[in-house]
Amino acid sequence: MLDKDKILSDAKEWFTESFAKSHIANTEKLINPNEFNINHFTAVYLANFLTGNSSPESIARVLLLPRVLGTSVTTIFGTGIQKFTNEVLGTFGSTTNGIDIEFIDQVDGHRKYCQLKSGPNTINKDDVQTIAGHFTDVIHLSRTNNLRITHQDLIVGVIYGKPQDLSNFYKKITKNHHYPVFIGQEFWHRLTGDPEFYDDLLDAIGSVAVEADFSKEFDEVIKRLAATDQIKELSNHD
Repeated sequence: MLDKDKILSDAKEWFTESFAKSHIANTEKLINPNEFNINHFTAVYLANFLTGNSSPESIARVLLLPRVLGTSVTTIFGTGIQKFTNEVLGTFGSTTNGIDIEFIDQVDGHRKYCQLKSGPNTINKDDVQTIAGHFTDVIHLSRTNNLRITHQDLIVGVIYGKPQDLSNFYKKITKNHHYPVFIGQEFWHRLTGDPEFYDDLLDAIGSVAVEADFSKEFDEVIKRLAATDQIKELSNHD
């Protein structure tokens, strides 16, 4: 029987150890201006736009916020998806080339061969062809081995998001190649059999966010970045 509590526990542990700690480490190194590709014009403008002045602290803040709340987080989660698969969904691991996990679909009862993706905008044009190629190879192999595998059993599972969030590249997998893409609530429902599991997973990860209060340390990063000669010089040009 599927241990949903263990999946939630493992997901929480993964998010703490592999995501939150990496996020903190990546933030702490941003005390060095060389970590940024600074546009001297827009940095001063954005500092005034955000805070009403272009003090070193204001400039440091507008440099840090996009990295800390945007690209850094996306990169960490995207590169960690394989580790998430191994540590959280390891019991579903597949030995089939091009397939991340295999599981019995709790909605239709058929075995699914799944490639996992992190979010609704994480593939490009080339990825569509790569995914379709892997799935075609699996179908050919199944025929050789007299196994029942249809297009409907080869799926892309997107860990978070909603169907309306899916990029056009994901939609092409279904429209052009006829492979289902299950995202967010539907993916986790099919995996666990629990239509509420996705919400439970978000709650579990949300509890990590509460514990990961980095506000005081972030203020210290701002102060140290603002104290560098490069940022002071940029501020003086206002």
